[in-house]
Amino acid sequence: MKKSTEKPERKKPEPKKPEAQPEEKKQKKPAAAKPAVAPVNAPIGSGSEQRLYNVLIGPIVSEKSTMIADKHNQVAFKVVQDATRREVKAAVELLFKVQVDSVQILNRRGKEKRFGRTPGRRKHLRKAYVCLKPGQEINFAEGVK
Repeated sequence: MKKSTEKPERKKPEPKKPEAQPEEKKQKKPAAAKPAVAPVNAPIGSGSEQRLYNVLIGPIVSEKSTMIADKHNQVAFKVVQDATRREVKAAVELLFKVQVDSVQILNRRGKEKRFGRTPGRRKHLRKAYVCLKPGQEINFAEGVK
């Protein structure tokens, strides 16, 4: 007996036909509304006040920040990534009831680190150095007024 070298024919799967959808599902869904964010130069009101409470993440307490606080009357804060100078100034004035002279903001890139075998990256950090007017002071031991 000889074996045939021909392969048996395989049936090709038929492409699936799209099912008829009801009229309700064919309509496009309305685009989700973006959360309302007040303009940066808007006066502090009910809409932008909530944003100002979320701008500051926390103070940076380190040797360097203590040194600049003593020498230059400045305070360092961690802030959200999209915070502007005006927002940081308004937030500090609102929360701590002080007068702000100027604000410097910097972005620190997260370090690339290894976590076991896998390479990774620490989070990026945005800092704000807030220069207070003479005679003004923020004491973090007291808390927010």
